[in-house]
Amino acid sequence: MTRVLIDQDITPTDRLLDYLDDDWEATVGIDGDEEALLEVVGEYDVLLVTSRVPLTRDVIAAADRLKLIGKLGTGIDSIDLEAAREYGVTVTHTPGHNALSVAEHGLCLTLACARRLPTAEDLLSAGQWRDEYPLGTRVSGTTVGIVGFGNVGKRVGKLLSGFDVDVLVHDPYVPTIDAELADAEIKALDDLLERSDFVILTPELTDETRHLIGPRELRRMRDSAILVNVSRGPVVDETALVDALRSDEIAGAGLDVFETEPLPSDSPLHALENVVTTPHIAAMTGACRRGNIDQLAENVTRLFAGESVLDRYVPVRGE
Repeated sequence: MTRVLIDQDITPTDRLLDYLDDDWEATVGIDGDEEALLEVVGEYDVLLVTSRVPLTRDVIAAADRLKLIGKLGTGIDSIDLEAAREYGVTVTHTPGHNALSVAEHGLCLTLACARRLPTAEDLLSAGQWRDEYPLGTRVSGTTVGIVGFGNVGKRVGKLLSGFDVDVLVHDPYVPTIDAELADAEIKALDDLLERSDFVILTPELTDETRHLIGPRELRRMRDSAILVNVSRGPVVDETALVDALRSDEIAGAGLDVFETEPLPSDSPLHALENVVTTPHIAAMTGACRRGNIDQLAENVTRLFAGESVLDRYVPVRGE
């Protein structure tokens, strides 16, 4: 009997369960707390998770039976890949399947910040009307900087093509021709920050991109600029961002991801009128989730049966 533990955030769960053979015993529901996970992880052969579940070295070391980790979505920064490799645990994920949904959400946050939608909502709730509304910003005719030009960043660029904007791109691993094909310009990060009216962050979280946007970078942005993050929270130094927003160093921020998730109820971000926040939902559309689950199920069942899948889906192959 193969025992699999499934993160309850992988919904619709029934779609995933339908792929599993009868000899797979599935348990749905994982506590995202590391200590709680340590108590149960040794009972399972397969873990199917989202980024909310921390698969640290200690967790992987305690998982005596573990052969395979399946991660829904692109980011694998919540998994200690070196520990997985050391303990012979295969890791699979589903990069690219959520890219369009995340790109759309990045544009959604950009527009919501530009047009001050939370402020407009607050006015209506208070029984007020548009005479109390501070003027918004038009996106068309502006300069938009995209930091990270992979699956998500390229789609953000494509979605922006209807807005008559100048697009700047920063990504040291992307050839110039990729940007040219999207009618964009490759720029150094400092140059992009200084010239952009909107900066949209889409890079993967790595040691290189952790706190990529900190006090220095925020000071280089225009005081009228808006920062949008749909990548990972730690790409931005959140303390520095709060300071920049409070002091009007930048005009606003749209954030779907945070350094601590879930975002604490006492976070100063909640009190800032120039911030739009969403609870890490950029990839949560029906079409995206169905595609992700189908790909994850195919990867997991094939790998567990000793069959091959594309290398792009397997960052670690266990022995």
